[in-house]
Amino acid sequence: MRNAAMILGIVAGLIGMIVGFFGYGFVALINQFGEIEGLAEQVDNPGLVQTMSILAPLLAIAGGAMAHARALVAGVFLLISAAGMYYAFGFGAFTMFPIVFAGVAGVLGLAAGKPDQPKAHF
Repeated sequence: MRNAAMILGIVAGLIGMIVGFFGYGFVALINQFGEIEGLAEQVDNPGLVQTMSILAPLLAIAGGAMAHARALVAGVFLLISAAGMYYAFGFGAFTMFPIVFAGVAGVLGLAAGKPDQPKAHF
């Protein structure tokens, strides 16, 4: 389960980065050049979209990377990432895979068989 959480989390983060590039770029484009009525209008909350464009893929990649060592924390990161992508971008053709991959990876991370062993960090 930890291997699946790792792979799904990293793939979700990489696909989420592509969605994030376009989300962040769209907000910046509209801020720079203005709206075109009926064609390109600013999103309702541009700050949220730009923040989640960076934060959600980062959490997915970090959660996937730590799935082997700390599955519980990784699962929480992945579920926060899935919720952030859903809240900021909605569920559509380009966001369904990163949201679902991060959500499934988060559930797998939380459901990993044995609990994490306490380890000394130094």
